[in-house]
Amino acid sequence: MEEKKTCLYDKHVALGALMSPFGGFIMPIQYSSIFEEHYAVRVHCGVFDVSHMGEVRVCGADAERYVNHIFTNDVTDAPQFKIFYGMMCYPNGGTVDDLLVYKMGENDFFIVINAANIDKDVEWMMQNADGFDVKVEHQSDYYGQLAVQGPEAESVVRDVLGLECGELVFYTVKTIEKDGETLIVSRTGYTGEDGFEIYGSHEYIRSAWDKLIASGECKPCGLGCRDTLRFEVGLPLYGDELSADITPIMAGLGMFVKLDKPEFIGREALARQKSEGVDKKLVGIELKDKAIPRHGYAVIADGVTIGEVTTGYHCLSVDKSVCMALIDAKYAKLGTEVEIQIRKKTFPGTVVKKKFYEKHYKK
Repeated sequence: MEEKKTCLYDKHVALGALMSPFGGFIMPIQYSSIFEEHYAVRVHCGVFDVSHMGEVRVCGADAERYVNHIFTNDVTDAPQFKIFYGMMCYPNGGTVDDLLVYKMGENDFFIVINAANIDKDVEWMMQNADGFDVKVEHQSDYYGQLAVQGPEAESVVRDVLGLECGELVFYTVKTIEKDGETLIVSRTGYTGEDGFEIYGSHEYIRSAWDKLIASGECKPCGLGCRDTLRFEVGLPLYGDELSADITPIMAGLGMFVKLDKPEFIGREALARQKSEGVDKKLVGIELKDKAIPRHGYAVIADGVTIGEVTTGYHCLSVDKSVCMALIDAKYAKLGTEVEIQIRKKTFPGTVVKKKFYEKHYKK
């Protein structure tokens, strides 16, 4: 299948970005270096093209009931402009996708899904809409999306783009009339820093990108540092820390699974895992060496393989070699000594919390 291009593809090429396939799209991996872009977001401000993400609008008399049916979090009686993180799950508890649900109005929800899962997710939503008075509208072809991230993001969005968002706190959203269209602007992101995600037409997103780059106040950033940034604050990536075989309970995301809801797809399986425990758990591991663990490398304890690395890096913000790994639950206690097989050698490590760097959000 031929990879798709976002509305900013030619902008990335003009900036000399290293381009590579990701989630069915040709996306920028880096412009200057992953380290420089990572540092810019942690200290100043960076902008990401995230137009590959998918968007679905759910409206109708049963929209709230329907969203609660397919979603592990609970949107019951939520205030307008509140955002929820959670998962869609299969009946066995495995993860269809993790997503954001925006409450835009009474019985009006805007749902953001992962690029690699767009077709699967939309089909799942459509299949599970039977019996609900809802309209499920796939809008990914209309929207482009920018993520402006970093401690200076608020001033950059205000001064460069003319978008007043200072009243927003983390995980809230507003609509803004700008240049003849209605933008959706949320105080969200995937970096662990303060920031905003801006949804608009392709034309608006192209214009906004040009303004941000021309200003010199906002560094263009690729998916390389997006991964290092999200990883070191413990945020999961679908396909690594979540999958059809990795449930939210195994991934340590039980706080986003509201078992006090009377019903949602996967509830029985997840309730059973919560009460009885799981065989595998996602953990953080800190190596005592500078060697870098990579996805798929074996984790060893007591002379046997107990799991594998899901994501691993030399953590740029704290100068440590760390990883997240899915391992046998009996070894998941903090402080447990393990080893990681890196090529032909094993390197000692210790089970630690998955969050290697503190988040900095506007509460």
